[in-house]
Amino acid sequence: MVALKKVNLTKAFAAFDETWSPRVGGDINDFQVKLVKLDGAFHWHHHEEEDELFLVVKGTLRMKLREENGGDVVLGPGEYIIVPHGVEHCPVAEPTCEVVLFERNTTLNTGNVENERTIREPKRL
Repeated sequence: MVALKKVNLTKAFAAFDETWSPRVGGDINDFQVKLVKLDGAFHWHHHEEEDELFLVVKGTLRMKLREENGGDVVLGPGEYIIVPHGVEHCPVAEPTCEVVLFERNTTLNTGNVENERTIREPKRL
């Protein structure tokens, strides 16, 4: 028998301080639930094959989108946005926020851009 466990988001986010470094909170088939703290602006990028769900738990997230995709969307606690694959986006925390991500386990946090923020093997909670 598999032992099931509940996750308390407040405690899970308190377990780490790093920003822009997602933590894997669980696996669902080929998808992962990731928790991430965001601070300031990320960078423009897209994902060739993976869609992403951003659910704001705490703070404010501005998802910058190109005008052809509707322009910026501002999200507060309890709100989410799904960014389809191929759509260029730039997350901006105003000022700091906690976000739950739901995405394929193959999703690289920096998408088509590789830089100092690229996390190939996210830590697990």
